[in-house]
Amino acid sequence: MKIKNIIILSVAAVLLTGCKSLYGTYERPKDVRTDSIVRDPVTGVGYLSATDTTGFGNLPWRSVFTDPQLQVLINKTLTNNPDLLNAALNIHIAEQQVKTAKLAFLPQVAFSPQGTLSQFGTGAVSKTYSLPLSASWNVDLFGNLLSQKRAAQVALLAARDYQLAVKTNLICNVANLYYTLLMLDRQLEIITNMEGLTKETWDMMKLQMQLGRARSTSVQSAEASYYNVQTQGVDLKRQIREVENSLSLLMGEPAHGIPRGKLESQNLPSDFSGGLGIGRLANRPDVHANEMALAQCFYDVETARSRFYPSLNISSTGAFTNNAGAIVNPGKILWNLVGQLTQPIFMKGQLTAGLRVAEDQYKKAYNNWQNSLLSAGSEVSKALVQYNSSDEMSKLEQQQIDVLRKNVEHTILLYKQSGSSYLEVITAQQQLLNAEISKVQDDFSKMQAVVSLYYALGGGVK
Repeated sequence: MKIKNIIILSVAAVLLTGCKSLYGTYERPKDVRTDSIVRDPVTGVGYLSATDTTGFGNLPWRSVFTDPQLQVLINKTLTNNPDLLNAALNIHIAEQQVKTAKLAFLPQVAFSPQGTLSQFGTGAVSKTYSLPLSASWNVDLFGNLLSQKRAAQVALLAARDYQLAVKTNLICNVANLYYTLLMLDRQLEIITNMEGLTKETWDMMKLQMQLGRARSTSVQSAEASYYNVQTQGVDLKRQIREVENSLSLLMGEPAHGIPRGKLESQNLPSDFSGGLGIGRLANRPDVHANEMALAQCFYDVETARSRFYPSLNISSTGAFTNNAGAIVNPGKILWNLVGQLTQPIFMKGQLTAGLRVAEDQYKKAYNNWQNSLLSAGSEVSKALVQYNSSDEMSKLEQQQIDVLRKNVEHTILLYKQSGSSYLEVITAQQQLLNAEISKVQDDFSKMQAVVSLYYALGGGVK
């Protein structure tokens, strides 16, 4: 009856103190800024609507990166990458912590049998034994265990978000490295073709000098231009090996060559005119993980507040024993039940300091979440601008290349007819080479922008 009275008094204390905040559930703050965070990529004035969506960020990665050889590389990475394996282990750890938090509501039970042999002088040996079973139950009157359980649950959600973020990041990194290899391959192809052209020019000028139509300086310049092109080719081969090594490491494999397709055969999404799912930014894995960290801090504040209120602990013991103050045989059952209510009064400022620390941690988590939203919006804006500008530059460079190819042909023809100087021939070839290299870089930059945009919108992963 006394235990019942204690519980009734404790519940009454809760009602009288109005501790609603001790049992509250996390709700997304309404003052966080989620609109007007992505600039219009064309005009640079105004912002994209938060309701616009094409579902690009929801597409499974296989629908975005359709190259079969790239898909093989991504699958290997998702299977073997140690960061992703550790993210899965973090989820398993968080799941065990949630289970522990749920079981905290149940009584703690222990069984500790013991026996004693004793003798006084030369008297008979006394044998006593006890088979005790003890239980202790912390009654969660003020939400201490509840808030800890909820904190563990949102920590599990954050761990799952982290796994998705790692997965999306790996997919996009593999795609970027793969497209980098394709870009370098194409540039090396251009360099190889230009190497042949500069060799022909060198040979032509040597012949012209033998015929008395050119000076040694023209031959020397053509030779130097030939070696310059060869040097660029050697550097590109170095870059290719380095990128292959980096991609092998992501897959958790020793460095090796990477089988791949051609840059011109890639087919990535290109129509983003309908919007970009800005409403998804709050649910992007890393952004959502920051919100779950905010929710965890919210429950940590509730836990800190609950420590100001009484704690009720009910304990009981029962034993089958032959030792109850005097030796008794045979044994009998002995049991007791104790209820204890503890109200903190003076704790040297520890409870107050703990609450203030928890509240400050909540404010920091809020700032981190808000900043992650703004960063996500900035990444979307940057990717859109990069895509549009690279696409426009690539089209202009193609026109430039068409003109420069004609210019190279005409200058060589005029040189043979003594209508132009050797410098014009070499300059025309160098300009063509630079334009072709720049176009490949801008084509790659456009592809890179698609990858960045997919990452910025959270990626469909799947």
